[in-house]
Amino acid sequence: MTIAGRQIIEKFIRKHANSKASLSAWLEEAEEATWEKPQDIKNRYNSADFLSGNRVIFDIGGNNYRLMVLVRYKNGILLIQKIGTHAEYSKWKLT
Repeated sequence: MTIAGRQIIEKFIRKHANSKASLSAWLEEAEEATWEKPQDIKNRYNSADFLSGNRVIFDIGGNNYRLMVLVRYKNGILLIQKIGTHAEYSKWKLT
C-alpha cells in the first residue's frame, strides 16, 4: 500500500517517543500489504474498527494509541488522518 500523510505519524512520534517502535512496525507492514477489501485488514488486525467512508481505526502499541486511516482499496492508498493516545481518541468525533 502507498501511505500518504506520514508527517502526521512523524510529528506524533516526536511528541510520544514510546510510540516509535509500534508505529514503525505498523508502517512497514502496511506498506507491504495488499488490502483489497476490509476483510483483508480484519484478517490481520482483528481489533481494527471500521467506520463509514472507508475509514479504519487501528489499535497501536497494545491499545495505547489509535490511528485513523482512510483506505482507498482500489488505488492501494492509505491516508493517515489522525493519531492519538487512547485518552485523546475517546474525545474524537467519529461521525
